[in-house]
Amino acid sequence: MAQRIEDYAMIGDLQTAALVGRDGSIDWLCLPRYDSGACFAALLGDRDNGHWTIAPAPVDGEHGARARDGRADAHDDGEHGGSARGRGEPRGGDGAGEGERARCTRRSYLPDTLILETIWETTTGSVRVLDFMPQRDRAPDVVRIVEGMSGRVEMHSVLRLRFDYGHVVPWMRRCDGHRVAVAGPDSVWLRSEPEVPTYGQDFSTRSEFSVAAGERVAFVLTWHPSHEQRPELIDPYEALEHSREDWCAWTSQCTYEGPYREAVVRSLITLKGLTYAPTGGIVAAPTTSLPEEIGGVRNWDYRYCWLRDSTLALGALVRTGFTEEAAAWRDWLLRAVAGDPADLQIMYGISGERRLAETELGWLPGYEDSTPVRIGNDAVNQLQLDIYGEVIDSLALARSFGLQATATAWSLQCELLDFLESRWRDPDEGLWEVRGPRRHFVHSKVMAWVAADRAVRTLEKHPTLHGDPARWRAMRDEVHREVCTKGFDAERGTFTQSYGSTELDAATLLIPRVGFLPPNDPRVVGTVDAVQRELSENGLLRRYSTDGTSIDGLTGTEAPFLVCSFWLADALHLIGRTKDATALFERLLSLRNDVGLLAEEYDVQHGRQLGNFPQAFSHIGLVGTALALSGLITAD
Repeated sequence: MAQRIEDYAMIGDLQTAALVGRDGSIDWLCLPRYDSGACFAALLGDRDNGHWTIAPAPVDGEHGARARDGRADAHDDGEHGGSARGRGEPRGGDGAGEGERARCTRRSYLPDTLILETIWETTTGSVRVLDFMPQRDRAPDVVRIVEGMSGRVEMHSVLRLRFDYGHVVPWMRRCDGHRVAVAGPDSVWLRSEPEVPTYGQDFSTRSEFSVAAGERVAFVLTWHPSHEQRPELIDPYEALEHSREDWCAWTSQCTYEGPYREAVVRSLITLKGLTYAPTGGIVAAPTTSLPEEIGGVRNWDYRYCWLRDSTLALGALVRTGFTEEAAAWRDWLLRAVAGDPADLQIMYGISGERRLAETELGWLPGYEDSTPVRIGNDAVNQLQLDIYGEVIDSLALARSFGLQATATAWSLQCELLDFLESRWRDPDEGLWEVRGPRRHFVHSKVMAWVAADRAVRTLEKHPTLHGDPARWRAMRDEVHREVCTKGFDAERGTFTQSYGSTELDAATLLIPRVGFLPPNDPRVVGTVDAVQRELSENGLLRRYSTDGTSIDGLTGTEAPFLVCSFWLADALHLIGRTKDATALFERLLSLRNDVGLLAEEYDVQHGRQLGNFPQAFSHIGLVGTALALSGLITAD
């Protein structure tokens, strides 16, 4: 069984990412891209579905002991692959009585990097393990360096590769000091420096070794297409120094110097770590199917580029000095959405792919038995009108922060707005991607207003650009009148989720943030009060009011959404309740795990994180609130 979501840390190379548990096990890794099949999928099943553990070795008779069985060497010499099930391997074990998992003493990222440091204290000494993935323009590498700190510590490594999301056992063989695993299009090479003897047992590759103070052992796992020759070898120790230098050079560009710098920089590194460098796309999370409710069915694939998440991530990055990422994202956007504005999708693949068909993986039991496990996402076919406003707003923001304007980008905004002008009156699925009937969601209409408003402002500042400001002003005014008439409940003094409904929606907290109404407007204050009162669960906010079935047609419940609580902090600050906003923000900071990461939701009843992890939306919210409390973001 996987650990709690917050027990994981992320490492990555700006093309994919791995989750490393407190027990030293990598339980999730898709190679070579975020959206590729996972070769370690224990996160969504058990260790039979693939993992790689490096940790202090237990005593004989416990898991990882060196005892061999009669088929150990067969694994080394080419035991054929196949399904990970039905091969005589006990579920969840390492073949020698795995026992309880060890846990590290402490861990952290090296300052200003995505290099994970895990410290282990044992009765015989202490070691640290450095886990990272070098940024690359070649085959991906996972590097794990074990360093002795004091005494002498016996260590073990258990590598269990399972391609195709934990389903396929690869062929294994030795070649030039490597262990080589091959299955279909995938090939993985494992080596160590200095070389550590390995052996096969229970369809895994194992080794035992010891390190004394001052000694180091490095393991390198390299993926490449199985039809190609082995890629060039990297020096793991040089790669460590280069990775440290690369990350520190990047974070040195951060212009934020406020009181929450540590949290902001960690969130920015996380957002950078979710970037697909070859194209500039930003994934919502590196995982799929981590549940919004333990045992529930709200398990979605987030390894794609949502326009909403990406544009908001761009805002967080450009406001803190990272304009290069903004330019890369803009170029990705122009390629991804090229064509008819009517065909604009809410999400795309990391290279701009449009077809993200959803399917279920029946062989995976799911995180803590939360099924189904899904890959792909059918929400790609939804109509969400708010994304037009978010895209136009973000491009205007980038321009205001000095990103060089392009004729293509402005033409795109004009075409999007022309299309939106003809469609903003339509119902849609809305921000929260409900899988039920379309509605006239207030947030969607407000963002249509934002689209027209930002276009008008751009023309006012840059009158040489082509456009029709009179027509767009008329659209802006009409949207505003309709939302204030149909989306506001005068009796309760609050904006509602959709026209004619009584439900509330945390997204209406963004009304003052985007400038639709000033913060001191009674309708804004009433909405903040109503949302805080009715959607709060122990001080954190749910997305909307629902009985669990009325909105999305799915059974079960969900925990508070972390980004909604950041929005509440923003709104409280804007209406003058900065003390309350600061208290809420600092509570949210306390919910981060020990390495500063946040998932999508937080279960206040059981005190744990839920949903895909780490979640870009949550970290975007953290950066935005920190900037707002520092006076660096005001209402538009």
